[in-house]
Amino acid sequence: MRNRLFNPPLACILLVLAGSACLRAQISLSITVGPPPIPVYVQPPCPDNGYTFAPGYWALGEDGYFWVPGTWVRIPQVGMLWTPGYWGWGGGEMMFHEGYWGPHVGFYGGVNYGFGYGGSGYEGGHWQGQNYYYNRSVTNVGGGNITNVYNQTVVVNNSSRVSFNGGQGGLSAAPTTQDRAAEQDHHVAPTSEQTRQHQVASQNKQLLASANGGKPSVAATGRAGEFSHAVPAKAAGGPVSQEALKATPKFGAQPAGHPQQAAAPQHPQPAAHPPQAAAPQHPQPAAHPPQAAAPQHPQPAAHHPPQAAAPQPAAHHPPQAAAPQHPQPQVKAPQAQRASAPPPARPAPAAQKQAEPHGKP
Repeated sequence: MRNRLFNPPLACILLVLAGSACLRAQISLSITVGPPPIPVYVQPPCPDNGYTFAPGYWALGEDGYFWVPGTWVRIPQVGMLWTPGYWGWGGGEMMFHEGYWGPHVGFYGGVNYGFGYGGSGYEGGHWQGQNYYYNRSVTNVGGGNITNVYNQTVVVNNSSRVSFNGGQGGLSAAPTTQDRAAEQDHHVAPTSEQTRQHQVASQNKQLLASANGGKPSVAATGRAGEFSHAVPAKAAGGPVSQEALKATPKFGAQPAGHPQQAAAPQHPQPAAHPPQAAAPQHPQPAAHPPQAAAPQHPQPAAHHPPQAAAPQPAAHHPPQAAAPQHPQPQVKAPQAQRASAPPPARPAPAAQKQAEPHGKP
């Protein structure tokens, strides 16, 4: 069983209220007080074949509990039945266990939602092959459009209308073997009609428990999202505590940290980036032009005075003039210079080579 504070419809409604999907999607709400009892109301007539009634429930918003009216919704697939969600105590807070579609009705906290959901199982209808049949004893099938009907007396032993399981004042029901088996079935999430019903309800301030005292003016609707022709509650489901009426959720730690994260981009480091943008104009780049001019040897000679003596290639002859004091270097230097003009040296005989040292001066 998945224990979550919000089901997908509830998460969607938070997005609408916040106006920011990025911010609201990360907000978690927690509450330690259970919702008010299930109000007393009558079921509107079924609009057509292929519909089933999803009973109303108390949901949690930023301003506290609000009532999501029961409504008729299309069954998404042949053979599917609706298991309502329920509030249960766990981990030191109230947790909402989301409802689902499946081939069997599972555990829904022992809550007596009415209309076939007496706290365990479902007796409002069943499938026969490709057709869904309605139990007239607990279902309002209307004026004759619904022909797949039967009559079966339903005895509800649970007269309580407490809307949550566990915790202080909660129900003590536990899953049966059949309920646990239903948990292993293939489940389908609430339909878009159910999501729309939740969304519209969350925007109606009159459906807040703090505004209606546990007796909502819109207890059920004939179709999802259509609140104009609604059924009001006859009465609250029982004594309603002031704690349940005034209870407001606490925000999780993540939302509290978001403002700091939002301000994080204003750290000094980002402010230091503009100087970095100007960094390309450092003196070093300004020094590169001299390097570009460096091929013109006079400037490098100015930059490196000590190396002026080192670039002996620029003053080859003076140093070489002093270098010829050694006999071997003098022989090698002329050979290196004359390597570029061997033809004039070839016609001269060997005796002339001896005279060359005298002829050079």
